[in-house]
Amino acid sequence: MDCQNCSVRKTVRDEEQKKKLINRLSRIEGQIRGLKTMMENDCYCNDILIQSSAVSQALYSFEKEVLRSHMHTCVVKDIREGHDEVVDELLETIHKLMR
Repeated sequence: MDCQNCSVRKTVRDEEQKKKLINRLSRIEGQIRGLKTMMENDCYCNDILIQSSAVSQALYSFEKEVLRSHMHTCVVKDIREGHDEVVDELLETIHKLMR
């Protein structure tokens, strides 16, 4: 299956790392479903906000792990190959993550 949100570039990850990241996303997906259920059940606003904050932190941790891996693999490889424009791409990505 092709990703419609992906660029033409690909990153090959080892199976263990890929499994860990997918498991993390599955937990986040479960948290999101829990938030939806809380809304459907008219849960107290504060409880929903606390759960939402937990989801945000889980997603932030996921992003940090992907960014760390990206810097150690893709960015380093591109710089070594003389593709210094990857630094501008990385800076733009970090800017978007910090909004």
